[in-house]
Amino acid sequence: MNFGNPERRICFISAESMIYTFPEESVTAMSQQTPTSQNPHNNEPSRPREDRQSGVMLKARPETRQPSLYKVLLLNDDFTPMEFVVHVLERFFHKTADEATEIMLHVHRRGVGLCGIYTFEVAETKVSQVMDFSRANEQPLQCTMEKE
Repeated sequence: MNFGNPERRICFISAESMIYTFPEESVTAMSQQTPTSQNPHNNEPSRPREDRQSGVMLKARPETRQPSLYKVLLLNDDFTPMEFVVHVLERFFHKTADEATEIMLHVHRRGVGLCGIYTFEVAETKVSQVMDFSRANEQPLQCTMEKE
């Protein structure tokens, strides 16, 4: 199933509690068709779908939204060694040595630098990991997050 697809889908629940989903357009087209053959268990002609009661519940699937994203930022201070900042960027943000050095210099010159953009839970975890690692190594490095 593709949950990122914005098309509306119809959900069918069978008597055996099986769930089937179909695009809304195909369900609408199927419901408007009338069968032309006779019912094999009955001598009367089949009725159109609208007249039959099958016990199937139709429910439109709600549209999904993209989660909010958050920027993880490193703040400059006068005490944390540049090598430590590069190590943090490589370890927790999976940056290459060149990328980490570039971000570290940006933090050093401008006071703040972008480490990455993540969903709330991931950003919160990365901030916590950096802060814990900094404290464990007795460094005053600050890491924050803000909504994009």
